Amino acid sequence: EPFMPAQRQSRITPLDIRAIAFTLVDRHGDMALNYADMAVNELEQKGEDESANAWRVLRWEIEDALAGVIGRESPIQMQ
Repeated sequence: EPFMPAQRQSRITPLDIRAIAFTLVDRHGDMALNYADMAVNELEQKGEDESANAWRVLRWEIEDALAGVIGRESPIQMQ
């Protein structure tokens, strides 16, 4: 059998993602999207796809927060 690295179990919840997104928006405004894009690109270049995907999810949340689609207290919807 080929060696399979253990899957790293994420402990970040959807509520955590929401809180992180709003923290970044509060601190950086529209630049939060640029920071998320830079993180995705850097992680992809390093081959860290799982981490890049996490930043993509965070970026979508930042985008929705900036657009007023979601608020801090909006219900979390999983798709």
